[in-house]
Amino acid sequence: MRQNDPSDPVVRVRAFLERAGYRGSIHETEDTIFTVEDASRAVGAPPEEILKSLVLMVDGAPVLALLSGVNRVDLRKVQRLRGARKVKMADAEWVFSYSGFRIGGVPPVGYPEQLPALLDEDLYRHAVVWAAAGTDHAFFPVPPGELERLTGGQRADIRKENV
Repeated sequence: MRQNDPSDPVVRVRAFLERAGYRGSIHETEDTIFTVEDASRAVGAPPEEILKSLVLMVDGAPVLALLSGVNRVDLRKVQRLRGARKVKMADAEWVFSYSGFRIGGVPPVGYPEQLPALLDEDLYRHAVVWAAAGTDHAFFPVPPGELERLTGGQRADIRKENV
Protein backbone atom coordinates (compact mmCIF):
# COMPACT_ATOMS: atom_id res chain seq x y z
CA MET A 1 0.00 0.00 0.00
CA ARG A 2 1.32 3.42 -0.92
CA GLN A 3 1.95 6.05 1.73
CA ASN A 4 -0.29 9.10 1.87
CA ASP A 5 2.14 11.27 -0.09
CA PRO A 6 -0.03 13.91 -1.84
CA SER A 7 2.60 14.25 -4.58
CA ASP A 8 2.17 10.56 -5.48
CA PRO A 9 -0.18 10.42 -8.49
CA VAL A 10 -1.87 7.17 -7.40
CA VAL A 11 -2.48 8.60 -3.92
CA ARG A 12 -4.12 11.67 -5.51
CA VAL A 13 -6.36 9.52 -7.72
CA ARG A 14 -7.29 7.26 -4.78
CA ALA A 15 -8.10 10.32 -2.61
CA PHE A 16 -10.35 11.74 -5.34
CA LEU A 17 -12.14 8.42 -5.80
CA GLU A 18 -12.69 7.99 -2.06
CA ARG A 19 -14.08 11.54 -1.71
CA ALA A 20 -16.38 10.88 -4.67
CA GLY A 21 -17.80 7.70 -3.14
CA TYR A 22 -16.17 5.22 -5.53
CA ARG A 23 -16.50 1.74 -3.99
CA GLY A 24 -13.93 -0.15 -6.07
CA SER A 25 -10.19 -0.36 -5.60
CA ILE A 26 -7.04 0.58 -7.43
CA HIS A 27 -4.91 -2.33 -8.62
CA GLU A 28 -1.17 -2.15 -9.20
CA THR A 29 0.86 -4.42 -11.44
CA GLU A 30 4.51 -5.01 -12.24
CA ASP A 31 3.50 -5.00 -15.90
CA THR A 32 3.12 -1.68 -17.64
CA ILE A 33 -0.22 -0.38 -18.90
CA PHE A 34 1.51 2.25 -21.06
CA THR A 35 -0.34 1.28 -24.25
CA VAL A 36 -3.84 -0.09 -24.76
CA GLU A 37 -2.28 -3.43 -25.75
CA ASP A 38 -0.12 -3.46 -22.59
CA ALA A 39 -3.14 -2.60 -20.45
CA SER A 40 -5.26 -5.27 -22.10
CA ARG A 41 -2.66 -7.93 -21.23
CA ALA A 42 -2.05 -6.63 -17.67
CA VAL A 43 -5.75 -6.26 -16.84
CA GLY A 44 -6.97 -9.33 -18.70
CA ALA A 45 -9.67 -7.42 -20.58
CA PRO A 46 -10.13 -6.83 -24.31
CA PRO A 47 -8.74 -3.56 -25.76
CA GLU A 48 -12.22 -2.08 -26.23
CA GLU A 49 -12.70 -2.22 -22.43
CA ILE A 50 -9.52 -0.24 -21.75
CA LEU A 51 -10.21 3.44 -21.11
CA LYS A 52 -8.06 5.83 -23.11
CA SER A 53 -7.83 9.18 -21.24
CA LEU A 54 -6.61 12.00 -23.47
CA VAL A 55 -6.06 15.61 -22.51
CA LEU A 56 -7.01 17.99 -25.30
CA MET A 57 -6.45 21.71 -25.49
CA VAL A 58 -9.72 23.34 -26.53
CA ASP A 59 -9.18 27.02 -27.24
CA GLY A 60 -6.24 26.81 -24.83
CA ALA A 61 -8.10 25.09 -21.97
CA PRO A 62 -7.78 21.41 -21.01
CA VAL A 63 -10.65 19.03 -21.74
CA LEU A 64 -10.65 15.26 -21.23
CA ALA A 65 -11.59 12.91 -24.06
CA LEU A 66 -12.38 9.48 -22.61
CA LEU A 67 -12.53 6.75 -25.23
CA SER A 68 -12.72 3.02 -25.71
CA GLY A 69 -9.16 1.78 -26.20
CA VAL A 70 -9.77 0.80 -29.83
CA ASN A 71 -11.10 4.23 -30.82
CA ARG A 72 -9.39 7.44 -31.88
CA VAL A 73 -10.69 10.90 -31.03
CA ASP A 74 -12.13 13.04 -33.82
CA LEU A 75 -10.88 16.55 -33.04
CA ARG A 76 -13.41 18.11 -35.43
CA LYS A 77 -16.28 16.49 -33.53
CA VAL A 78 -14.86 17.84 -30.26
CA GLN A 79 -14.50 21.27 -31.86
CA ARG A 80 -18.17 21.26 -32.89
CA LEU A 81 -19.38 19.92 -29.52
CA ARG A 82 -17.43 22.54 -27.56
CA GLY A 83 -18.11 25.40 -30.01
CA ALA A 84 -14.36 25.90 -30.23
CA ARG A 85 -12.04 27.51 -32.73
CA LYS A 86 -9.03 25.27 -32.11
CA VAL A 87 -8.65 21.77 -30.67
CA LYS A 88 -5.39 19.86 -30.39
CA MET A 89 -3.81 17.16 -28.28
CA ALA A 90 -2.03 18.51 -25.20
CA ASP A 91 1.65 17.66 -25.30
CA ALA A 92 3.13 15.29 -22.74
CA GLU A 93 5.19 17.98 -20.99
CA TRP A 94 2.15 20.22 -20.52
CA VAL A 95 0.05 17.35 -19.16
CA PHE A 96 2.77 16.45 -16.65
CA SER A 97 3.46 20.01 -15.53
CA TYR A 98 -0.27 20.70 -15.13
CA SER A 99 -1.36 17.44 -13.52
CA GLY A 100 1.66 15.42 -12.39
CA PHE A 101 0.45 12.56 -14.60
CA ARG A 102 2.72 11.08 -17.25
CA ILE A 103 1.49 9.73 -20.58
CA GLY A 104 0.65 6.05 -20.17
CA GLY A 105 -0.85 6.61 -16.73
CA VAL A 106 -3.20 9.55 -17.38
CA PRO A 107 -6.38 8.94 -15.37
CA PRO A 108 -9.90 10.27 -15.92
CA VAL A 109 -9.92 11.93 -12.45
CA GLY A 110 -7.62 13.53 -9.89
CA TYR A 111 -6.70 16.79 -11.62
CA PRO A 112 -5.97 20.10 -9.86
CA GLU A 113 -9.46 21.17 -10.93
CA GLN A 114 -12.41 19.29 -12.42
CA LEU A 115 -11.87 19.20 -16.18
CA PRO A 116 -14.73 19.10 -18.67
CA ALA A 117 -14.95 15.53 -19.96
CA LEU A 118 -16.40 13.99 -23.10
CA LEU A 119 -17.14 10.25 -22.88
CA ASP A 120 -17.06 8.17 -26.05
CA GLU A 121 -20.47 6.56 -26.62
CA ASP A 122 -18.79 3.20 -27.26
CA LEU A 123 -17.77 3.01 -23.57
CA TYR A 124 -21.40 2.38 -22.69
CA ARG A 125 -21.34 -0.96 -24.56
CA HIS A 126 -19.36 -2.43 -21.65
CA ALA A 127 -20.36 -3.16 -18.06
CA VAL A 128 -16.92 -2.04 -16.85
CA VAL A 129 -13.96 -0.23 -18.37
CA TRP A 130 -10.43 -0.16 -16.97
CA ALA A 131 -8.88 3.26 -16.31
CA ALA A 132 -5.31 4.28 -15.50
CA ALA A 133 -4.94 5.46 -11.91
CA GLY A 134 -2.07 7.94 -12.21
CA THR A 135 0.86 5.79 -13.36
CA ASP A 136 1.53 3.21 -16.04
CA HIS A 137 1.34 0.47 -13.36
CA ALA A 138 -1.95 1.36 -11.63
CA PHE A 139 -5.54 0.97 -12.82
CA PHE A 140 -9.12 0.69 -11.60
CA PRO A 141 -12.37 -0.76 -12.95
CA VAL A 142 -15.33 1.56 -13.37
CA PRO A 143 -18.76 1.21 -14.99
CA PRO A 144 -19.24 3.88 -17.69
CA GLY A 145 -22.22 5.43 -15.89
CA GLU A 146 -20.11 5.76 -12.75
CA LEU A 147 -17.28 7.24 -14.83
CA GLU A 148 -19.72 9.85 -16.14
CA ARG A 149 -20.72 10.68 -12.56
CA LEU A 150 -17.13 10.83 -11.29
CA THR A 151 -15.98 13.13 -14.09
CA GLY A 152 -19.15 15.20 -14.39
CA GLY A 153 -18.72 14.33 -18.05
CA GLN A 154 -20.96 14.28 -21.07
CA ARG A 155 -21.70 11.23 -23.21
CA ALA A 156 -20.81 12.23 -26.77
CA ASP A 157 -19.99 11.04 -30.27
CA ILE A 158 -16.26 11.84 -30.32
CA ARG A 159 -14.98 8.72 -32.09
CA LYS A 160 -13.20 9.08 -35.40
CA GLU A 161 -15.01 6.99 -37.99
CA ASN A 162 -12.94 4.22 -39.55
CA VAL A 163 -11.56 5.36 -42.84
